[in-house]
Amino acid sequence: MKSPASFKKAAEWALPYWTRGQAGRETPHDLFRVLYYGWLVAFTFKVLGSAWDVSWHFKWLRDDLAPPHLLNSAGTALAVALTVIHGYTGYGVDKAALRLIQWGTGIFLVAVPLDLINHRVNGLDITSWSPSHIMLYVGTLFMIAGVIRGWFMGAPPGRERLVVLGAFFAFFLENMHFPEQHQEYGILSLGAWDNRATYAEQILLQFAADQMQRPIDRAMMVGFTLPVPDYLYPVYAVVAGLSVLVVARLLIGRFGAATLVAGGYVAVRTVAWPLLTYTGFPPSAVPFFLVAAGLLVDVAFLVRLPAVRALLGAAGVTAGAYGALIVQNAVMGPVYGALKGQEGLLGAPPLATSSAVWAGLGLMAAWLAAEWLVSRRKPHPHETLPTPVAAPATT
Repeated sequence: MKSPASFKKAAEWALPYWTRGQAGRETPHDLFRVLYYGWLVAFTFKVLGSAWDVSWHFKWLRDDLAPPHLLNSAGTALAVALTVIHGYTGYGVDKAALRLIQWGTGIFLVAVPLDLINHRVNGLDITSWSPSHIMLYVGTLFMIAGVIRGWFMGAPPGRERLVVLGAFFAFFLENMHFPEQHQEYGILSLGAWDNRATYAEQILLQFAADQMQRPIDRAMMVGFTLPVPDYLYPVYAVVAGLSVLVVARLLIGRFGAATLVAGGYVAVRTVAWPLLTYTGFPPSAVPFFLVAAGLLVDVAFLVRLPAVRALLGAAGVTAGAYGALIVQNAVMGPVYGALKGQEGLLGAPPLATSSAVWAGLGLMAAWLAAEWLVSRRKPHPHETLPTPVAAPATT
């Protein structure tokens, strides 16, 4: 625990910065780092809470003040505080980054009471795909997108810039993939039921059965654990998950970026798995296939050689279209193959293989859009935030 002298020293350092300003004002380097490392802490709390939350809901009846909700709320409180600091002082963000952060925080805060009302009206509503839950993901999406832009625009070149940018993209991937955890926990919970080793408490099963107006049987368990069509999991994982990896590779600009972002997220899920199961909570299928997908994205960028790009350009085909064609033809098969292999070896939600066509078309469109947007929006070095200046003198 920090001593009163430490708090006093921190206050003396921070108070001179608490002045009204417009977004894009000159930001001292030490303040810039404090703000964005604060965002790393906020997102870490939110990830820890959300990772525990899904497992909790497959074991216990919902509770507004459940420990996972409180842990997530701690991250939300810090995120709100940082949003207020950015908005009032204008430090650490340009106008676009600030608007994304503010809109994301606003949507999230509106979604929280709507989600509480939804649970009061509709009962259990365990599915991650409900409208109020989707609003939470959308709010977090805008929030992290604004933080990524703010860091990308203002952080000085160097290893720290790339590592922290990769960490923010890992948080972005976690938010995008989060609703898929319903199926990842659900498939193992259904398997436990089939093996007569049910994870959920009897009170939760009875509540779900009463809500479905069914006895506690396998049909009820299927509706409880896997309430969405089988094609949703692979299509969403490919289109949404790989789109994040594509943008990460484009902005980080290094081979291995997509693999490391995916690997970082999967590593967190891998560590959480034994921690949760050791304490008696249900396990989940871990999306190891995302690491293979990240590697394929990196390879797709690697093979886009200048000579090939020039040849395609002469034929009237853009580099972006070439990248999209690579994904459709070379990535879709291995990703679905990795999913199928994981389904047989380690466990994964049911895979509707025919959905590969729609996943491929969706990813091709998303890849093209990402290349187009980044080529148009990627800031020129002269558009970055002004060079950090010395800290203001204290009085």
